Amino acid sequence: MLLLILAFLGGVLTILSPCILPVLPFVFARADRPFMRNGLPMLIAMAFTFALVATLAAVGGGWAVHANQYGRYIALVVLAVLGLTLLLPHFAEWISRPFVQLGNRLSEKTEAQQDSPWSAAGLGIATGLLWAPCAGPILGLLLTGAALQGASATTSLLLLTYAAGAAASLALALVVGGRVFALMKRSLGAGEWVRRALGVLVLAGVVAIALGVDTGLLTRVSLASTGGFEQKLIDAVRPAPVHAAPAPKAGVPLPVEGELPSLDGATKWFNSAPLSPEALRGKVVLVDFWTYSCINCIRSLPYVNAWAQKYRDHGLVVIGVHAPEFAFEKDPANVAKAIKDFNITYPVAMDNDYAIWKGFNNEYWPAHYFIDPHGQIRAHHFGEGDYTGSEDVIRRLLSDAGYKDLPDGYVQPGASGAEAAGSGDMRRSPETYVGYARSEGFAGGQIAHDDSWQYRAPDTLTANQWAFNGTWTVNAQHATLDKSNGSIVYRFRGRDLHLVLGPSEDGKPVRFRVTLDGKAPGDDHGTDIDADGNGTINGQRLYQLVRQTHGTGERVFEITFLDPDVRVYAFTFG
Repeated sequence: MLLLILAFLGGVLTILSPCILPVLPFVFARADRPFMRNGLPMLIAMAFTFALVATLAAVGGGWAVHANQYGRYIALVVLAVLGLTLLLPHFAEWISRPFVQLGNRLSEKTEAQQDSPWSAAGLGIATGLLWAPCAGPILGLLLTGAALQGASATTSLLLLTYAAGAAASLALALVVGGRVFALMKRSLGAGEWVRRALGVLVLAGVVAIALGVDTGLLTRVSLASTGGFEQKLIDAVRPAPVHAAPAPKAGVPLPVEGELPSLDGATKWFNSAPLSPEALRGKVVLVDFWTYSCINCIRSLPYVNAWAQKYRDHGLVVIGVHAPEFAFEKDPANVAKAIKDFNITYPVAMDNDYAIWKGFNNEYWPAHYFIDPHGQIRAHHFGEGDYTGSEDVIRRLLSDAGYKDLPDGYVQPGASGAEAAGSGDMRRSPETYVGYARSEGFAGGQIAHDDSWQYRAPDTLTANQWAFNGTWTVNAQHATLDKSNGSIVYRFRGRDLHLVLGPSEDGKPVRFRVTLDGKAPGDDHGTDIDADGNGTINGQRLYQLVRQTHGTGERVFEITFLDPDVRVYAFTFG
Protein backbone atom coordinates (compact mmCIF):
# COMPACT_ATOMS: atom_id res chain seq x y z
CA MET A 1 0.00 0.00 0.00
CA LEU A 2 2.84 2.40 0.84
CA LEU A 3 4.38 1.81 -2.59
CA LEU A 4 1.02 2.54 -4.27
CA ILE A 5 0.73 5.81 -2.35
CA LEU A 6 4.31 6.65 -3.27
CA ALA A 7 3.63 5.95 -6.96
CA PHE A 8 0.50 8.14 -6.91
CA LEU A 9 2.33 11.03 -5.24
CA GLY A 10 5.16 10.69 -7.77
CA GLY A 11 2.62 11.06 -10.58
CA VAL A 12 1.04 14.11 -8.93
CA LEU A 13 4.48 15.74 -8.76
CA THR A 14 4.86 15.37 -12.52
CA ILE A 15 2.89 18.57 -13.13
CA LEU A 16 5.58 20.49 -11.23
CA SER A 17 8.27 19.20 -13.58
CA PRO A 18 9.24 21.10 -16.74
CA CYS A 19 9.20 17.88 -18.77
CA ILE A 20 5.38 17.90 -18.61
CA LEU A 21 5.33 21.11 -20.68
CA PRO A 22 5.17 19.41 -24.12
CA VAL A 23 2.04 17.51 -22.99
CA LEU A 24 0.15 20.53 -21.63
CA PRO A 25 -0.87 22.06 -24.99
CA PHE A 26 -2.62 18.80 -25.93
CA VAL A 27 -4.36 18.67 -22.56
CA PHE A 28 -5.54 22.28 -22.78
CA ALA A 29 -6.59 21.99 -26.40
CA ARG A 30 -10.11 21.16 -25.17
CA ALA A 31 -10.07 23.15 -21.96
CA ASP A 32 -13.03 25.26 -23.10
CA ARG A 33 -15.31 22.23 -23.54
CA PRO A 34 -17.27 20.17 -21.00
CA PHE A 35 -14.84 18.30 -18.77
CA MET A 36 -16.86 15.08 -18.44
CA ARG A 37 -17.14 14.62 -22.23
CA ASN A 38 -13.69 15.86 -23.19
CA GLY A 39 -11.10 16.29 -20.46
CA LEU A 40 -11.95 13.21 -18.40
CA PRO A 41 -12.00 10.65 -21.29
CA MET A 42 -8.77 12.15 -22.63
CA LEU A 43 -6.97 11.89 -19.28
CA ILE A 44 -8.21 8.33 -18.64
CA ALA A 45 -7.05 7.21 -22.08
CA MET A 46 -3.74 9.00 -21.61
CA ALA A 47 -3.12 7.30 -18.24
CA PHE A 48 -4.00 3.81 -19.48
CA THR A 49 -1.91 4.23 -22.63
CA PHE A 50 1.12 5.39 -20.66
CA ALA A 51 0.79 2.54 -18.15
CA LEU A 52 0.51 -0.02 -20.95
CA VAL A 53 3.45 1.33 -22.95
CA ALA A 54 5.63 1.77 -19.84
CA THR A 55 4.90 -1.80 -18.74
CA LEU A 56 5.78 -3.19 -22.14
CA ALA A 57 8.86 -0.99 -22.44
CA ALA A 58 10.12 -2.01 -19.01
CA VAL A 59 9.58 -5.76 -19.16
CA GLY A 60 8.26 -6.80 -22.55
CA GLY A 61 11.47 -6.82 -24.57
CA GLY A 62 12.70 -4.93 -27.60
CA TRP A 63 9.61 -5.52 -29.74
CA ALA A 64 7.44 -3.53 -27.36
CA VAL A 65 9.87 -0.62 -27.33
CA HIS A 66 10.00 -0.62 -31.13
CA ALA A 67 6.21 -0.46 -31.14
CA ASN A 68 6.35 2.52 -28.80
CA GLN A 69 8.84 4.31 -31.07
CA TYR A 70 6.57 3.79 -34.07
CA GLY A 71 3.61 4.81 -31.93
CA ARG A 72 5.39 8.07 -31.13
CA TYR A 73 5.85 8.79 -34.81
CA ILE A 74 2.15 8.14 -35.50
CA ALA A 75 1.16 10.23 -32.50
CA LEU A 76 3.34 13.12 -33.69
CA VAL A 77 1.50 13.12 -37.00
CA VAL A 78 -1.92 12.94 -35.31
CA LEU A 79 -1.15 15.81 -32.95
CA ALA A 80 0.45 17.91 -35.69
CA VAL A 81 -2.80 17.59 -37.65
CA LEU A 82 -4.71 18.60 -34.49
CA GLY A 83 -2.53 21.69 -34.11
CA LEU A 84 -3.08 22.69 -37.75
CA THR A 85 -6.86 22.29 -37.41
CA LEU A 86 -6.80 24.64 -34.42
CA LEU A 87 -4.59 27.13 -36.18
CA LEU A 88 -6.16 27.03 -39.66
CA PRO A 89 -9.98 26.81 -39.80
CA HIS A 90 -9.94 26.15 -43.56
CA PHE A 91 -7.57 23.24 -43.08
CA ALA A 92 -9.83 21.90 -40.33
CA GLU A 93 -12.79 22.07 -42.68
CA TRP A 94 -10.85 20.31 -45.45
CA ILE A 95 -9.47 17.55 -43.25
CA SER A 96 -12.86 16.83 -41.74
CA ARG A 97 -14.72 16.72 -45.05
CA PRO A 98 -14.25 12.97 -45.71
CA PHE A 99 -15.46 12.16 -42.22
CA VAL A 100 -18.43 14.48 -42.52
CA GLN A 101 -19.53 12.57 -45.60
CA LEU A 102 -19.64 9.27 -43.73
CA GLY A 103 -23.11 9.95 -42.32
CA ASN A 104 -26.25 11.50 -43.66
CA ARG A 105 -26.55 14.07 -40.93
CA LEU A 106 -22.88 14.30 -39.93
CA SER A 107 -22.54 17.91 -40.99
CA GLU A 108 -25.43 18.88 -38.73
CA LYS A 109 -23.67 17.38 -35.72
CA THR A 110 -20.23 18.90 -36.13
CA GLU A 111 -20.30 20.58 -32.75
CA ALA A 112 -21.56 17.44 -31.06
CA GLN A 113 -18.74 15.44 -32.63
CA GLN A 114 -16.20 17.88 -31.34
CA ASP A 115 -17.47 17.06 -27.84
CA SER A 116 -17.47 13.29 -28.42
CA PRO A 117 -15.84 11.39 -25.57
CA TRP A 118 -14.49 8.89 -28.12
CA SER A 119 -12.74 11.71 -29.96
CA ALA A 120 -11.29 12.95 -26.68
CA ALA A 121 -10.14 9.42 -25.80
CA GLY A 122 -8.36 9.19 -29.15
CA LEU A 123 -6.49 12.40 -28.34
CA GLY A 124 -5.62 10.92 -24.93
CA ILE A 125 -4.16 7.79 -26.54
CA ALA A 126 -1.98 9.91 -28.82
CA THR A 127 -0.86 12.03 -25.86
CA GLY A 128 -0.11 8.91 -23.78
CA LEU A 129 2.17 7.57 -26.51
CA LEU A 130 4.12 10.82 -26.49
CA TRP A 131 4.17 11.34 -22.76
CA ALA A 132 7.74 11.01 -21.51
CA PRO A 133 7.44 12.04 -17.86
CA CYS A 134 10.54 12.84 -15.87
CA ALA A 135 12.35 9.66 -14.89
CA GLY A 136 12.81 10.93 -11.38
CA PRO A 137 13.57 8.73 -8.38
CA ILE A 138 10.01 7.40 -8.02
CA LEU A 139 9.37 6.44 -11.65
CA GLY A 140 12.95 5.19 -11.84
CA LEU A 141 12.30 2.96 -8.82
CA LEU A 142 9.19 1.50 -10.49
CA LEU A 143 10.81 0.94 -13.90
CA THR A 144 13.98 -0.54 -12.44
CA GLY A 145 11.98 -2.96 -10.33
CA ALA A 146 9.95 -3.92 -13.39
CA ALA A 147 13.05 -4.46 -15.50
CA LEU A 148 14.77 -6.62 -12.88
CA GLN A 149 11.81 -8.64 -11.57
CA GLY A 150 9.87 -9.23 -14.77
CA ALA A 151 6.27 -8.73 -15.86
CA SER A 152 3.56 -8.89 -13.22
CA ALA A 153 0.19 -7.45 -12.32
CA THR A 154 1.93 -5.46 -9.58
CA THR A 155 4.17 -3.75 -12.13
CA SER A 156 1.22 -2.67 -14.25
CA LEU A 157 -0.75 -1.54 -11.18
CA LEU A 158 2.13 0.62 -9.92
CA LEU A 159 2.66 2.24 -13.33
CA LEU A 160 -1.08 2.83 -13.70
CA THR A 161 -1.16 4.39 -10.23
CA TYR A 162 1.72 6.67 -11.19
CA ALA A 163 -0.13 7.68 -14.38
CA ALA A 164 -3.34 8.21 -12.39
CA GLY A 165 -1.52 10.63 -10.09
CA ALA A 166 -0.30 12.65 -13.07
CA ALA A 167 -3.78 12.57 -14.63
CA ALA A 168 -5.33 13.79 -11.36
CA SER A 169 -3.06 16.83 -11.21
CA LEU A 170 -3.67 17.54 -14.91
CA ALA A 171 -7.42 17.20 -14.36
CA LEU A 172 -7.31 19.93 -11.72
CA ALA A 173 -5.34 22.17 -14.05
CA LEU A 174 -7.77 21.38 -16.86
CA VAL A 175 -10.84 22.28 -14.81
CA VAL A 176 -9.26 25.56 -13.75
CA GLY A 177 -8.04 26.18 -17.29
CA GLY A 178 -11.47 25.48 -18.71
CA ARG A 179 -13.05 28.14 -16.49
CA VAL A 180 -10.37 30.64 -17.45
CA PHE A 181 -10.95 29.98 -21.15
CA ALA A 182 -14.73 30.27 -20.74
CA LEU A 183 -14.31 33.61 -18.96
CA MET A 184 -12.06 34.87 -21.76
CA LYS A 185 -14.58 33.91 -24.39
CA ARG A 186 -17.46 35.58 -22.55
CA SER A 187 -15.70 38.78 -21.57
CA LEU A 188 -13.30 39.38 -24.44
CA GLY A 189 -14.79 37.44 -27.36
CA ALA A 190 -11.35 35.97 -27.89
CA GLY A 191 -12.43 32.42 -28.78
CA GLU A 192 -10.82 32.43 -32.21
CA TRP A 193 -7.55 33.82 -30.87
CA VAL A 194 -7.54 31.26 -28.07
CA ARG A 195 -8.10 28.52 -30.67
CA ARG A 196 -5.19 29.73 -32.78
CA ALA A 197 -2.93 30.16 -29.75
CA LEU A 198 -3.66 26.60 -28.75
CA GLY A 199 -2.82 25.51 -32.29
CA VAL A 200 0.57 27.21 -32.07
CA LEU A 201 1.25 25.62 -28.68
CA VAL A 202 0.28 22.17 -29.94
CA LEU A 203 2.60 22.51 -32.95
CA ALA A 204 5.36 23.82 -30.69
CA GLY A 205 4.88 20.76 -28.46
CA VAL A 206 5.11 18.44 -31.47
CA VAL A 207 8.37 20.10 -32.55
CA ALA A 208 9.76 19.91 -29.01
CA ILE A 209 9.01 16.19 -28.76
CA ALA A 210 10.33 15.48 -32.27
CA LEU A 211 13.62 17.17 -31.32
CA GLY A 212 13.88 15.16 -28.10
CA VAL A 213 13.49 18.18 -25.81
CA ASP A 214 10.98 16.28 -23.70
CA THR A 215 13.56 13.62 -22.81
CA GLY A 216 16.66 15.77 -23.00
CA LEU A 217 16.81 19.28 -21.56
CA LEU A 218 13.43 19.24 -19.84
CA THR A 219 14.12 15.89 -18.18
CA ARG A 220 17.37 17.20 -16.74
CA VAL A 221 15.71 20.40 -15.53
CA SER A 222 12.92 18.40 -13.94
CA LEU A 223 15.32 16.18 -12.05
CA ALA A 224 16.78 19.29 -10.47
CA SER A 225 13.35 20.65 -9.54
CA THR A 226 11.47 17.67 -8.10
CA GLY A 227 14.03 14.91 -7.69
CA GLY A 228 15.03 15.90 -4.18
CA PHE A 229 11.46 15.92 -2.91
CA GLU A 230 10.72 12.59 -4.61
CA GLN A 231 13.83 11.06 -3.05
CA LYS A 232 12.63 12.18 0.38
CA LEU A 233 9.34 10.38 -0.25
CA ILE A 234 11.24 7.21 -1.14
CA ASP A 235 13.47 7.48 1.90
CA ALA A 236 10.41 7.94 4.11
CA VAL A 237 8.94 4.56 3.15
CA ARG A 238 12.10 2.55 2.42
CA PRO A 239 14.38 1.72 5.36
CA ALA A 240 17.87 3.13 5.18
CA PRO A 241 20.62 0.59 4.47
CA VAL A 242 22.23 -0.91 7.53
CA HIS A 243 26.01 -0.57 7.67
CA ALA A 244 26.61 -2.05 11.09
CA ALA A 245 30.04 -1.89 12.67
CA PRO A 246 31.22 -5.51 12.75
CA ALA A 247 32.31 -5.57 16.39
CA PRO A 248 30.77 -4.17 19.58
CA LYS A 249 33.02 -2.80 22.30
CA ALA A 250 35.32 -5.12 24.18
CA GLY A 251 33.49 -7.08 26.85
CA VAL A 252 30.13 -6.79 25.08
CA PRO A 253 28.90 -10.14 23.70
CA LEU A 254 28.49 -10.45 19.96
CA PRO A 255 24.79 -10.69 19.06
CA VAL A 256 23.27 -13.72 17.35
CA GLU A 257 21.91 -12.50 14.01
CA GLY A 258 20.67 -15.81 12.63
CA GLU A 259 21.75 -19.24 11.44
CA LEU A 260 24.06 -20.06 8.55
CA PRO A 261 21.61 -20.97 5.77
CA SER A 262 21.94 -23.85 3.34
CA LEU A 263 24.60 -23.64 0.65
CA ASP A 264 22.88 -26.22 -1.58
CA GLY A 265 21.74 -23.60 -4.09
CA ALA A 266 25.23 -23.09 -5.50
CA THR A 267 25.37 -23.84 -9.22
CA LYS A 268 29.09 -24.70 -9.13
CA TRP A 269 31.99 -24.80 -6.67
CA PHE A 270 35.61 -23.78 -7.25
CA ASN A 271 38.62 -24.76 -5.13
CA SER A 272 36.49 -27.13 -3.06
CA ALA A 273 33.86 -29.83 -3.07
CA PRO A 274 30.37 -28.53 -2.14
CA LEU A 275 30.21 -27.38 1.48
CA SER A 276 27.32 -27.46 3.94
CA PRO A 277 26.58 -25.84 7.32
CA GLU A 278 26.90 -29.27 8.96
CA ALA A 279 30.36 -29.84 7.50
CA LEU A 280 31.49 -26.42 8.75
CA ARG A 281 30.53 -26.96 12.39
CA GLY A 282 33.49 -26.34 14.67
CA LYS A 283 35.01 -23.79 12.30
CA VAL A 284 34.76 -20.01 12.21
CA VAL A 285 33.39 -19.09 8.79
CA LEU A 286 33.61 -15.86 6.81
CA VAL A 287 31.14 -15.66 3.90
CA ASP A 288 32.05 -13.00 1.34
CA PHE A 289 29.43 -12.03 -1.28
CA TRP A 290 31.16 -10.64 -4.36
CA THR A 291 31.03 -10.40 -8.13
CA TYR A 292 34.12 -10.08 -10.23
CA SER A 293 33.37 -6.80 -12.09
CA CYS A 294 32.33 -4.90 -8.93
CA ILE A 295 35.04 -2.38 -8.02
CA ASN A 296 34.05 -2.36 -4.34
CA CYS A 297 34.41 -6.15 -4.27
CA ILE A 298 37.75 -5.98 -6.11
CA ARG A 299 39.14 -3.54 -3.55
CA SER A 300 38.08 -5.73 -0.61
CA LEU A 301 39.38 -9.01 -2.09
CA PRO A 302 43.03 -8.47 -1.05
CA TYR A 303 41.91 -8.33 2.60
CA VAL A 304 39.66 -11.38 2.31
CA ASN A 305 42.49 -13.25 0.61
CA ALA A 306 44.95 -12.21 3.29
CA TRP A 307 42.61 -13.30 6.12
CA ALA A 308 42.09 -16.67 4.45
CA GLN A 309 45.83 -17.29 4.26
CA LYS A 310 46.69 -15.87 7.68
CA TYR A 311 44.09 -17.82 9.68
CA ARG A 312 43.48 -20.96 7.60
CA ASP A 313 45.58 -23.04 9.96
CA HIS A 314 43.87 -21.51 13.01
CA GLY A 315 40.24 -22.51 12.41
CA LEU A 316 39.01 -20.00 9.80
CA VAL A 317 37.21 -21.07 6.61
CA VAL A 318 36.54 -18.35 4.03
CA ILE A 319 33.81 -18.96 1.45
CA GLY A 320 33.34 -16.63 -1.47
CA VAL A 321 29.80 -16.49 -2.85
CA HIS A 322 29.90 -15.16 -6.40
CA ALA A 323 26.48 -13.58 -7.05
CA PRO A 324 26.48 -12.08 -10.59
CA GLU A 325 25.32 -8.57 -11.42
CA PHE A 326 25.67 -8.82 -15.22
CA ALA A 327 24.75 -11.75 -17.45
CA PHE A 328 28.37 -12.43 -18.48
CA GLU A 329 29.26 -12.98 -14.82
CA LYS A 330 27.17 -16.16 -14.88
CA ASP A 331 29.66 -17.83 -17.22
CA PRO A 332 31.74 -20.36 -15.22
CA ALA A 333 34.74 -19.81 -17.51
CA ASN A 334 34.70 -16.06 -16.78
CA VAL A 335 34.44 -16.67 -13.04
CA ALA A 336 37.22 -19.27 -13.14
CA LYS A 337 39.50 -16.78 -14.91
CA ALA A 338 38.69 -14.08 -12.35
CA ILE A 339 39.45 -16.46 -9.47
CA LYS A 340 42.83 -17.18 -11.04
CA ASP A 341 43.57 -13.52 -11.80
CA PHE A 342 42.78 -12.48 -8.22
CA ASN A 343 44.79 -15.41 -6.78
CA ILE A 344 41.83 -16.72 -4.81
CA THR A 345 42.58 -20.09 -3.26
CA TYR A 346 39.66 -20.42 -0.80
CA PRO A 347 36.33 -22.11 -1.79
CA VAL A 348 34.04 -20.11 -4.09
CA ALA A 349 30.38 -20.96 -4.71
CA MET A 350 28.73 -19.70 -7.91
CA ASP A 351 25.30 -18.38 -6.89
CA ASN A 352 23.80 -17.79 -10.34
CA ASP A 353 20.27 -18.38 -9.05
CA TYR A 354 20.79 -16.15 -5.97
CA ALA A 355 19.73 -19.01 -3.73
CA ILE A 356 22.45 -18.37 -1.12
CA TRP A 357 21.98 -14.59 -1.53
CA LYS A 358 18.29 -14.99 -0.64
CA GLY A 359 19.08 -17.35 2.21
CA PHE A 360 21.11 -14.57 3.86
CA ASN A 361 18.56 -11.89 2.82
CA ASN A 362 21.58 -10.09 1.41
CA GLU A 363 21.37 -6.84 -0.57
CA TYR A 364 24.98 -5.73 -0.99
CA TRP A 365 28.26 -6.25 -2.86
CA PRO A 366 30.54 -6.83 -1.04
CA ALA A 367 28.95 -8.24 2.11
CA HIS A 368 30.82 -10.12 4.84
CA TYR A 369 29.05 -12.44 7.30
CA PHE A 370 30.93 -13.84 10.30
CA ILE A 371 29.73 -17.25 11.59
CA ASP A 372 30.79 -18.95 14.82
CA PRO A 373 31.58 -22.68 15.23
CA HIS A 374 27.93 -23.38 16.16
CA GLY A 375 26.68 -22.10 12.79
CA GLN A 376 25.36 -18.81 14.18
CA ILE A 377 25.83 -15.51 12.34
CA ARG A 378 27.45 -13.20 14.90
CA ALA A 379 28.35 -10.10 12.85
CA HIS A 380 28.27 -8.64 9.37
CA HIS A 381 29.77 -5.78 7.40
CA PHE A 382 28.53 -4.23 4.16
CA GLY A 383 30.73 -2.47 1.65
CA GLU A 384 34.39 -1.57 1.80
CA GLY A 385 36.38 -0.39 4.78
CA ASP A 386 36.81 -1.06 8.50
CA TYR A 387 39.09 -3.98 7.75
CA THR A 388 40.68 -3.82 11.19
CA GLY A 389 37.22 -4.10 12.76
CA SER A 390 36.44 -7.13 10.62
CA GLU A 391 39.73 -8.78 11.56
CA ASP A 392 38.97 -8.09 15.21
CA VAL A 393 35.73 -10.05 14.81
CA ILE A 394 37.58 -12.95 13.18
CA ARG A 395 40.15 -13.06 16.02
CA ARG A 396 37.45 -12.78 18.65
CA LEU A 397 35.41 -15.66 17.22
CA LEU A 398 38.53 -17.81 16.90
CA SER A 399 39.56 -17.04 20.49
CA ASP A 400 36.06 -17.78 21.81
CA ALA A 401 36.22 -21.12 19.97
CA GLY A 402 39.39 -22.04 21.82
CA TYR A 403 41.98 -21.45 19.12
CA LYS A 404 45.33 -20.34 20.61
CA ASP A 405 48.49 -18.65 19.41
CA LEU A 406 46.79 -16.56 16.72
CA PRO A 407 49.12 -14.53 14.48
CA ASP A 408 49.67 -10.96 15.68
CA GLY A 409 48.87 -7.68 13.91
CA TYR A 410 46.56 -6.78 11.08
CA VAL A 411 46.93 -7.79 7.46
CA GLN A 412 48.50 -5.22 5.13
CA PRO A 413 47.86 -6.51 1.59
CA GLY A 414 49.68 -3.70 -0.23
CA ALA A 415 47.31 -4.00 -3.18
CA SER A 416 47.94 -2.20 -6.44
CA GLY A 417 46.01 -1.40 -9.62
CA ALA A 418 42.25 -1.70 -9.38
CA GLU A 419 42.61 -3.60 -6.09
CA ALA A 420 44.18 -0.61 -4.31
CA ALA A 421 42.02 1.27 -1.82
CA GLY A 422 39.83 4.10 -3.13
CA SER A 423 40.72 7.76 -2.82
CA GLY A 424 38.10 8.47 -0.17
CA ASP A 425 36.81 11.50 -2.11
CA MET A 426 33.12 11.70 -1.19
CA ARG A 427 32.48 14.00 -4.17
CA ARG A 428 33.62 11.44 -6.72
CA SER A 429 31.22 10.58 -9.52
CA PRO A 430 28.62 7.89 -8.78
CA GLU A 431 28.49 4.44 -10.31
CA THR A 432 26.92 4.93 -13.73
CA TYR A 433 25.17 2.23 -15.76
CA VAL A 434 25.13 2.48 -19.53
CA GLY A 435 22.16 0.15 -20.15
CA TYR A 436 18.82 1.92 -20.19
CA ALA A 437 17.35 -0.05 -17.26
CA ARG A 438 19.40 1.98 -14.75
CA SER A 439 21.13 4.70 -16.76
CA GLU A 440 21.42 8.17 -15.21
CA GLY A 441 23.21 11.34 -16.26
CA PHE A 442 22.86 10.74 -20.01
CA ALA A 443 23.16 14.07 -21.85
CA GLY A 444 22.78 12.96 -25.46
CA GLY A 445 19.00 13.32 -25.82
CA GLN A 446 16.74 10.28 -25.77
CA ILE A 447 18.14 6.76 -25.60
CA ALA A 448 16.61 4.53 -28.28
CA HIS A 449 15.80 1.27 -26.55
CA ASP A 450 17.10 -1.86 -28.32
CA ASP A 451 17.42 -0.01 -31.62
CA SER A 452 20.50 1.07 -33.58
CA TRP A 453 20.77 4.85 -33.36
CA GLN A 454 23.17 7.58 -34.41
CA TYR A 455 24.20 9.68 -31.39
CA ARG A 456 26.09 12.94 -31.08
CA ALA A 457 27.48 14.17 -27.78
CA PRO A 458 26.84 17.82 -26.85
CA ASP A 459 29.77 20.23 -27.06
CA THR A 460 29.88 20.67 -23.29
CA LEU A 461 28.96 18.46 -20.36
CA THR A 462 28.38 19.30 -16.73
CA ALA A 463 29.72 17.20 -13.88
CA ASN A 464 28.60 13.53 -13.96
CA GLN A 465 27.05 13.81 -17.42
CA TRP A 466 27.96 11.43 -20.25
CA ALA A 467 26.99 10.83 -23.88
CA PHE A 468 27.57 8.63 -26.92
CA ASN A 469 29.15 9.53 -30.26
CA GLY A 470 28.51 7.22 -33.20
CA THR A 471 26.06 4.40 -33.90
CA TRP A 472 25.05 2.39 -30.84
CA THR A 473 22.38 -0.11 -29.82
CA VAL A 474 21.46 0.30 -26.15
CA ASN A 475 19.97 -2.66 -24.29
CA ALA A 476 18.76 -2.92 -20.71
CA GLN A 477 22.17 -3.93 -19.31
CA HIS A 478 24.69 -2.64 -21.86
CA ALA A 479 25.36 -0.69 -25.05
CA THR A 480 26.87 -2.22 -28.19
CA LEU A 481 28.84 -0.22 -30.76
CA ASP A 482 27.49 -0.95 -34.27
CA LYS A 483 30.19 0.82 -36.28
CA SER A 484 33.87 1.45 -35.58
CA ASN A 485 35.21 4.73 -34.16
CA GLY A 486 32.30 5.33 -31.84
CA SER A 487 33.00 6.86 -28.43
CA ILE A 488 31.67 7.68 -24.98
CA VAL A 489 32.39 11.00 -23.27
CA TYR A 490 32.06 11.44 -19.47
CA ARG A 491 32.78 14.50 -17.32
CA PHE A 492 33.80 12.86 -14.05
CA ARG A 493 35.39 13.55 -10.73
CA GLY A 494 37.63 11.03 -8.97
CA ARG A 495 41.14 9.65 -8.81
CA ASP A 496 40.23 6.47 -10.67
CA LEU A 497 37.89 5.70 -13.55
CA HIS A 498 36.92 2.11 -14.30
CA LEU A 499 34.72 0.77 -17.07
CA VAL A 500 33.15 -2.68 -17.31
CA LEU A 501 33.69 -3.79 -20.91
CA GLY A 502 33.46 -6.88 -23.07
CA PRO A 503 34.39 -7.83 -26.64
CA SER A 504 31.93 -9.06 -29.27
CA GLU A 505 30.13 -12.38 -28.95
CA ASP A 506 32.84 -14.13 -30.96
CA GLY A 507 35.47 -12.87 -28.50
CA LYS A 508 37.44 -10.89 -31.10
CA PRO A 509 39.56 -8.24 -29.29
CA VAL A 510 38.54 -4.59 -29.54
CA ARG A 511 41.12 -1.81 -29.70
CA PHE A 512 40.42 1.52 -28.02
CA ARG A 513 42.03 4.85 -27.19
CA VAL A 514 41.48 7.08 -24.13
CA THR A 515 41.93 10.84 -23.78
CA LEU A 516 41.67 13.16 -20.78
CA ASP A 517 40.62 16.72 -21.58
CA GLY A 518 41.34 15.94 -25.23
CA LYS A 519 44.94 14.76 -24.63
CA ALA A 520 46.75 11.48 -24.01
CA PRO A 521 46.51 10.57 -20.30
CA GLY A 522 50.28 10.35 -19.73
CA ASP A 523 51.06 9.68 -16.07
CA ASP A 524 47.32 9.58 -15.32
CA HIS A 525 46.76 6.35 -17.26
CA GLY A 526 45.23 3.31 -15.58
CA THR A 527 46.69 -0.17 -15.46
CA ASP A 528 44.80 -1.34 -18.56
CA ILE A 529 46.13 1.34 -20.94
CA ASP A 530 49.49 2.88 -21.74
CA ALA A 531 50.56 6.51 -21.40
CA ASP A 532 49.28 7.24 -24.91
CA GLY A 533 45.84 5.97 -23.94
CA ASN A 534 45.91 2.78 -26.02
CA GLY A 535 44.34 -0.45 -24.81
CA THR A 536 42.67 -3.67 -25.93
CA ILE A 537 39.51 -5.39 -24.69
CA ASN A 538 40.14 -9.11 -24.57
CA GLY A 539 37.65 -10.27 -21.97
CA GLN A 540 34.50 -9.36 -20.08
CA ARG A 541 35.70 -7.59 -16.96
CA LEU A 542 36.37 -4.27 -15.24
CA TYR A 543 39.14 -2.19 -16.86
CA GLN A 544 41.03 0.52 -14.98
CA LEU A 545 41.47 3.36 -17.48
CA VAL A 546 42.39 6.37 -15.32
CA ARG A 547 44.43 6.80 -12.14
CA GLN A 548 45.22 10.45 -11.58
CA THR A 549 48.61 11.01 -10.00
CA HIS A 550 47.65 14.32 -8.43
CA GLY A 551 44.29 14.72 -6.74
CA THR A 552 40.76 13.82 -7.81
CA GLY A 553 39.85 16.84 -9.90
CA GLU A 554 37.15 17.09 -12.53
CA ARG A 555 38.19 15.83 -15.98
CA VAL A 556 36.61 15.10 -19.36
CA PHE A 557 37.17 11.46 -20.24
CA GLU A 558 36.63 10.07 -23.73
CA ILE A 559 37.10 6.51 -24.91
CA THR A 560 37.04 5.82 -28.65
CA PHE A 561 36.61 2.24 -29.84
CA LEU A 562 38.52 1.56 -33.05
CA ASP A 563 36.63 -1.68 -33.69
CA PRO A 564 32.87 -2.38 -33.56
CA ASP A 565 30.81 -4.75 -31.39
CA VAL A 566 32.26 -3.70 -28.05
CA ARG A 567 29.88 -4.05 -25.10
CA VAL A 568 29.90 -1.31 -22.46
CA TYR A 569 28.23 -1.91 -19.09
CA ALA A 570 29.06 0.51 -16.28
CA PHE A 571 31.43 3.21 -15.00
CA THR A 572 32.79 3.17 -11.45
CA PHE A 573 35.09 5.66 -9.76
CA GLY A 574 37.58 5.71 -6.94
